[in-house]
Amino acid sequence: MASGPQFRLLGPLEVRLDGSPVVLRAGKHRALLAALLLRPNRVVPVTELVEHVWGVTPPARTRGTLQTYVMRLRAALGDPSLIQTAADGYRMRVDPLAVDVHRFADAAARGRAAATSNDLVTARKAFAEALDLWRGPVLSDVPSETLHSEHAPRLIELLMTVHEQQIDVELALGNHADLVPELFTLTRDHPLRERFWGQLMLALYRSSRQAEALEAFRQLDRTLDEQLGIDPSEELRSLHQAILVGAPGLAAPVVSREPERAPASPMRLPDDIADFTGREWHVDRIAGLVTGAAVPIVTLAGQPGVGKTTLAVHVAHLLRERFPDGQLYVDLRGYALGPPADGLDVLSRFLRALGVPPDEIPPDADEQSTMLRSLLSGRRMLLMLDNASAPDQVRPLLPGTASCRVIVTSRDDLRGLIAMNGARTVPVDVFGAPESAALLEKLLGPGEHAELAERCGHLPLALRVAAAYLAGRDDVTISGSPIELAYAALPPAPQRLFRLLSLVPGPDFTPEAASALADVDAEGLLTVLAIAKLVVSATPGRYRFHDELVRYAAALREESDSPSEQQVAWTALLNHYARGVERCAELLYPGMVRLPSSASGPAPRISNSDEALAWLDAERPNLTAAIRHAAQHGPASMAWQLADALRGYLWIGQHVGEWLATAHHGLQAAQASAHRPAEAAMHANLGTLYLRLGEYALSVEHHNLAIELYRALGDKDAEAGVLNNLSLVHRRSGRLGEARDALVRCLGMLRSADSVSTCLYNLGQLAVELGELDGAVEHFSQALALAPNADSHTYLGMALRLQGRLAEARTHLERAVEIGNVPAGEAETLENLAALELAEGKAEDALSLASRALSLVADGGDQQVATSVRITLGDARRALFDFDIAAELYEQALATARRIGYASGEVRALIGLTVVWRDLERPDDARSAADQAVRRSAELGLHALENLARELA
Repeated sequence: MASGPQFRLLGPLEVRLDGSPVVLRAGKHRALLAALLLRPNRVVPVTELVEHVWGVTPPARTRGTLQTYVMRLRAALGDPSLIQTAADGYRMRVDPLAVDVHRFADAAARGRAAATSNDLVTARKAFAEALDLWRGPVLSDVPSETLHSEHAPRLIELLMTVHEQQIDVELALGNHADLVPELFTLTRDHPLRERFWGQLMLALYRSSRQAEALEAFRQLDRTLDEQLGIDPSEELRSLHQAILVGAPGLAAPVVSREPERAPASPMRLPDDIADFTGREWHVDRIAGLVTGAAVPIVTLAGQPGVGKTTLAVHVAHLLRERFPDGQLYVDLRGYALGPPADGLDVLSRFLRALGVPPDEIPPDADEQSTMLRSLLSGRRMLLMLDNASAPDQVRPLLPGTASCRVIVTSRDDLRGLIAMNGARTVPVDVFGAPESAALLEKLLGPGEHAELAERCGHLPLALRVAAAYLAGRDDVTISGSPIELAYAALPPAPQRLFRLLSLVPGPDFTPEAASALADVDAEGLLTVLAIAKLVVSATPGRYRFHDELVRYAAALREESDSPSEQQVAWTALLNHYARGVERCAELLYPGMVRLPSSASGPAPRISNSDEALAWLDAERPNLTAAIRHAAQHGPASMAWQLADALRGYLWIGQHVGEWLATAHHGLQAAQASAHRPAEAAMHANLGTLYLRLGEYALSVEHHNLAIELYRALGDKDAEAGVLNNLSLVHRRSGRLGEARDALVRCLGMLRSADSVSTCLYNLGQLAVELGELDGAVEHFSQALALAPNADSHTYLGMALRLQGRLAEARTHLERAVEIGNVPAGEAETLENLAALELAEGKAEDALSLASRALSLVADGGDQQVATSVRITLGDARRALFDFDIAAELYEQALATARRIGYASGEVRALIGLTVVWRDLERPDDARSAADQAVRRSAELGLHALENLARELA
């Protein structure tokens, strides 16, 4: 997707600036903007604009009124240069790919090209990308008859064509059975479009439904005769005849179903229980719906404790072979005492399970949802969404492809999913008397259990708790609530632990967390509670509550434990979490400055970085919930301490949703407590996060607030650190003068040699981007004098190479190799050596060095360095006349640079593409890349790159 403003016309008109919507309330303003966007970078004459905006009744002062509308549009868009005035009209200066109409056409063209070259996987992705852009009728809220009459029919026809082409690709991939429900809908909605009917006939035939395929032809024949008085086309009649005789040419293709991105570690279903009992009708009904042709979602609805999750998991295990590409499971916690599962977190977890590297997961929930649908397209997977409280919790997680199916459990029937998503509900009630008796016989042995089943209300949860209570007690009967009796039968220590565990705000807990909470050795007590069925061991070493049991435990706690006892337990749990996060921080990012800690008590047993990452991954939902609860209920200091200590992990893992939530909760707690150092740290935290998201205006705002607070506190070291980060925000957003100002201010505050040298590195790199190579050499030389490390030698070598002082450059770069560095630093050194070899005409040596550099950062490493290395590798490939490979490398670099906001990398990649497109005799593509390079470098103030781009243009 293009950077900058984004415009959507395929549905209601939408404008987004820096990710935020811009509302255009006036219909004529929307019509004017749509008219310009439909012809980007071309002058639209005033006469045409008048017709599009006012139709046949323009106002008296047409041109003046139009000028006023243009002025208001410019103000709303925040950049007057977007709409340019020409001699006889106006021009919208925008990358066409920033407009969904043109992005749709681009994706459709890529899909057709890939399909023509038989690259079916790429074609499927491109067509899915195109179709996902449609949000409703084109220009649906734009009041312009001429725009609708001129553009809507063309776009709708293109939409139908893409649908047809996408279905052809899916048929070629062997996905005929999955297409049948969609084709039934398309033929119903477009009964005169013969190609859909032909595709339906073929999909039915290949699904061993020959009779239905022939009936589809007869239905089309009747429809055409009644409405148009014509016969089906020769192509359809030939297909009909081939189906009649079972022609071998209609057989489904034999296709390798290996996905282009193999799932790294698909989430597994919870274990099926060994003593599953009854529910034969439900099992058959759910399995039939899930594997049938027309039901994408099955919802199991019923009261708490009725066994919905157990039933769903059992069916999902039975159907595993029908979904060979895996299963995804999540507990949405829609009815938990604590917060429900965060949608952004769930989407991120699903994407990671499907093999998406963390740095490639987009920060926006809508984009994540689109990526999920794209990855699931064509795969046969089963999704189980447990404990959903509302349709909106479910919709972002739906696959949108008939090859994947979804089982949802809920206390409600989720009618919104029925109405809008084609779901079917299977009600789940309590057991019948025979099922209760069968379960109790399995659990307690043969006997008369009817009275016990009645006392339990035939509720599976109550039956299991009662059976656990009665096991081995021949002289005891159930005379009240099984759960109350099971609790009453416990000794005081497990009773107290049961009550206090209801304080845990997250989804589960470990024996260590339980021990800290209750100030006891909890491992044996948890075993007692698990035997009594009052807690469940979800996975080895982790326990959780059933929703109803945690509510019962919380009610008991409020009755039995004083507020001070509860507060002591809650604080002890937070101390456990804080000490664990601090221990992980010491192992994973020891150099990161953190707020002082007030946590006490022993740290969890974590001895190395692998264990630290595993602990944080497992506890992440609990930590997020704990921070939120501490911010709202206290102690507030724990909210900001945990949020601050976690930020390094959240940065490393790119856990954007949790990062945003924890930083905001930490800021809320700091502001409520008027704790200025914590407030400053949280603003700095948010500034870093918004930099990661490319939300530069918000990043600058939070960085400036942090600077003001640190200045008021007299903390020059912290202020300098934030100024250094602020300079990076300004560099990323193209405000290089402001970036230099921030670095100069930062430099004046620093005291340690390491800090000064880091600031000098940044000033030197900024000078390189500005084309001030003498200044860059000076800054890097000063940094080298202060800190003679590998980075110093690499950066000075880079600047000397750019000056043409190749021998001196080689000396420093080779010294950097001798000293050694972290992978990203070593990759930078090798890349600069590769560029030096290219400058000396040694392309093979350059290729070897650049390839080594890429191997260090390609798989989850520093993506800015990886982008730069790919550009240099492309230069080496081009020097060796491998033009196609060079073009692919430049395109990969361009995509990454735009995604991470690496401005100079974006321009360098565009310059590389300009040259290689010329080599490949694609002058239009070369001209487009050169024009983009000139525009972006001029916008960003990258003078050296701008001069080069202008020469090429």
